[in-house]
Amino acid sequence: MMKTAIFRAMFTGIIQDVGTIVAIHREMEQTHMRFATHLRTDLPGSAWQLGDSIAVDGCCLTVTELDRNASIHQFTATLSLETLRRTCFNNARVGKKINIEPALCMGDRLGGHLVTGHIDATMRLVVMHTVGEHLQMQWSVPRPFRPYVIQKGSIAINGVSLTLNEVDDKTVTVNLIPHTLAHTNLGTLTVGDEANLETDMMGRYVERILSYQERP
Repeated sequence: MMKTAIFRAMFTGIIQDVGTIVAIHREMEQTHMRFATHLRTDLPGSAWQLGDSIAVDGCCLTVTELDRNASIHQFTATLSLETLRRTCFNNARVGKKINIEPALCMGDRLGGHLVTGHIDATMRLVVMHTVGEHLQMQWSVPRPFRPYVIQKGSIAINGVSLTLNEVDDKTVTVNLIPHTLAHTNLGTLTVGDEANLETDMMGRYVERILSYQERP
């Protein structure tokens, strides 16, 4: 039975493949990027189509071209200036490893948390150390988005759904298990690197509702 994508692209923050940027074509007002993925884009019931939404490093992108004949399946997306301004793709290079997650379909399991694929900003990795088999990462959060992170809340870093273990005035700390390190690109990061940030959208709705209640 063919799966049907939900009317608005949503994701769960559970990465399905670590792909690669294989081509970048920059223009004055947009950039075209081609990505390679090990995911089968032509399997019955899960075939990708032009116009599908794919989260690449957590950023919701629209498939504009598909190449199913390559040894590794490839797809192309066009990134607007707004997308480039808010994400790490502005400084992306060919060969970069990227997290890939297709959009949820009706009936799919929600393994992480609801992720929209709308990146808020980038944030910088400031501290990293191992605790047993795990890896703790501390990230500096841009000031405008600090109100939306809470201890034990959810966050998406490069599209990976994670739980916030610690939160202070400027930073957040997450704990990465070996499986996450092995199956996402977070394990390739070093101190000083940047990643795409998406905060939990629930905080935004609460803030918006309260702002109207306070008005005369």
